[in-house]
Amino acid sequence: MSLEEKMKTGELYWESGNLAKADQYYEKIIEEQRTNCKEVVFDFNQTRPSNSTRKTHLLGELLRSVGEGIWMESPIHFAYGVNTSIGNHFYANFNLVVVDDGPVKIGNNVMIGPNVTITTTGHPIHPDYRQGGGQFSLPVVIEDGVWIGANVVIMPGVTVGENTVIGAGSVVTRDIPANVVAFGSPCRVNRPIGQRDKDFYHQNRKIKPEHLR
Repeated sequence: MSLEEKMKTGELYWESGNLAKADQYYEKIIEEQRTNCKEVVFDFNQTRPSNSTRKTHLLGELLRSVGEGIWMESPIHFAYGVNTSIGNHFYANFNLVVVDDGPVKIGNNVMIGPNVTITTTGHPIHPDYRQGGGQFSLPVVIEDGVWIGANVVIMPGVTVGENTVIGAGSVVTRDIPANVVAFGSPCRVNRPIGQRDKDFYHQNRKIKPEHLR
């Protein structure tokens, strides 16, 4: 199996030091992708906040696909950029980290709090297999309408279902279904999103007619 195939199918792989010529060629491709990502991310993070046109343009250069109405607070950090797709009306607060050695797919109307890490890549537990940087990559999917709180870590292979809220400080190690509130380390479902959430926006603070848009 080639390096490219291993990276795309969750197999154990090494990004460098491969012997097959095809793999050595692919090593150069991914090295160029990582370098380009760092360059674009640097430009994005150094762009003035008022220059939203340039920031939007740079996100188009960085990501595989990007929807309308996107805003990311600087700084951001990506591993590749080209492996991440983001839908419409996305917002990320400060210091979003995306380790996208594998695919990351983010839907529409997703909100992400500060200091969130999304990683597709992990390393084997046994130290013998980490020698030289052995790793694996599994896709991460965040569906429409999700809100991810501050300081959340989303681990490789996880899907977060639509409209779900992930509470601050959670470590998400497995799939979370749609339309629930989940939190903890490891993250677990606490309750479904229900009628009370329609009536109250925070604890006992009630939704008023003037709040509606």
